[in-house]
Amino acid sequence: MSPVLAGVLQFLALAVALVLAYRPLGDYMARVYSSDKHLRVEKWIYKAIGANPSTEMRWPAYLRGVLAFSAVSVLFLYLMQRLQGSLPGSLGFVSIPADQAFNTAASFVSNTNWQSYSGEQSMGHVVQTGGLAVQNFVSAAVGIAVAVALVRGFARSRTGELGNFWSDLVRGVVRILLPIAALGAVVLVACGAIQNFSGIHEVGQFMGGSQQWNGGAVASQEAIKELGTNGGGYFNANSAHPFENPNGFTNLFEVFLILVIPFALTRTFGKMVGSVKQGYAILATMVTIWVGFTALMMWTEFAHHGPAFDIAGGAMEGKENRFGIGASSIFSVATTLTSTGAVDSFHSSFTGFGGGIQLLGMQLGEIAPGGTGSGLYGMLIMAIIAVFIAGLMVGRTPEYLGKKIGTREIKFAACYILVTPALVLIFTAIAMAMPSTLTSMTNSGAHGFSEVLYAYSSGANNNGSAFAGLNANTPWFNTSIGLAMLLGRFVPMVFVLALAGSLAEQKPIPATAGTLRTEKPLFTGLLVGTVMIVAGLTYFPALALGPLAEGLAS
Repeated sequence: MSPVLAGVLQFLALAVALVLAYRPLGDYMARVYSSDKHLRVEKWIYKAIGANPSTEMRWPAYLRGVLAFSAVSVLFLYLMQRLQGSLPGSLGFVSIPADQAFNTAASFVSNTNWQSYSGEQSMGHVVQTGGLAVQNFVSAAVGIAVAVALVRGFARSRTGELGNFWSDLVRGVVRILLPIAALGAVVLVACGAIQNFSGIHEVGQFMGGSQQWNGGAVASQEAIKELGTNGGGYFNANSAHPFENPNGFTNLFEVFLILVIPFALTRTFGKMVGSVKQGYAILATMVTIWVGFTALMMWTEFAHHGPAFDIAGGAMEGKENRFGIGASSIFSVATTLTSTGAVDSFHSSFTGFGGGIQLLGMQLGEIAPGGTGSGLYGMLIMAIIAVFIAGLMVGRTPEYLGKKIGTREIKFAACYILVTPALVLIFTAIAMAMPSTLTSMTNSGAHGFSEVLYAYSSGANNNGSAFAGLNANTPWFNTSIGLAMLLGRFVPMVFVLALAGSLAEQKPIPATAGTLRTEKPLFTGLLVGTVMIVAGLTYFPALALGPLAEGLAS
């Protein structure tokens, strides 16, 4: 079987699995967030944290819950790292330096999971499982909660109430993420991923010295790392490490975990607003971009340029022989189109155009299908921009799902789409102007610029993957990327929740002959075009200096 055919068949198998899971999972999540009943274990949690799950919140109160919980989480994880040397199960590792501890705390709480450290050489069992793995669950649940709050804004009328943040957070963890992650961990263990609490031990002799490995609760963390679109690896090699990702099946299974909730949330959206066709329109937009990016990535990586590529069957540098070019391309696109920092290959070793595809996937806002929750609310923001553009074309006040998109709503949407590009481009410009940045860059020229641009694109978009080749473990990069991650996560949430509150206060507008049919293929095409144009106009100059210049020169 040719490598190209193998890659295509893997993609088709993945698509079939996602189709089978789409309806049952989407319907289940709609029931979870629409139910007024609480499980016994959920009641215990509410009692422990002193929350009343039945109290409805307006958007300022909902936002305060999001920010307060996240601030406490940052502080808790920061202290765990700073005190690691005194904690049991530290495997003899010392405490994490202050700037790196801040960076890691900001990273995992913001669902970014950027890592400027080697996990197997820095973090003990307590920090890995009690700190990082816990944040993998709750940060993903926060993203879903904010998305559900926005959906309620469309579904409700004449009220500013968006639900209860604490109830949405707990339900997301207890009823959705924990059960699926537990099942995923069992599958990974059965396929060869490790799950233990062993210490450091030496393995064989290599070139006059020994190699050291430590165990850990790897399979359980790997499952939620992918399911929650987190991405932080137990080991420095991330999902290219055989303890995390043993074979071709687990590689495809992990991609399935990455995509299944973000895609299924479009079904949840359709059910909650009372029109599954609206969910299908959003889904079609996401699928169109995902399929297009995957096809482009496979094409550029399989293209043969010279005898070395001919012999290898494509651009194999930096890719695992276990997976090959096709599976690596699928994984790469899935992680950069979602807020997942997991990697099974060396992104810096992709072709120039391949690196550009990875960058653009993040710079679109990671909305195809995006992160758990963040992908849905990001795409709904773009849908509002699209109906606004359509309204300008026909001279009509835009509407979406029976809600008028007026000046206030457009201001919130515009602020949302401007925050992340501003963070990426400003921090990149400052970094490139600093002489110390040159010492952190492995490469010069266009590729070196791409390393820095990728780092801030990954941080501000809450992706977490690294282009590699850049030493980001410096006080400047730890601090600046940490700030980019926090601002890129929580400032957009302010505008999402404010928009949700504004929509919920409106009374529904009945559809007329002039109403734009947002469940039709025409709107899907408009939405795809809006996404590509907004991102293209924003980032094209920066992309032209980096991956496009490199690709054209090769």
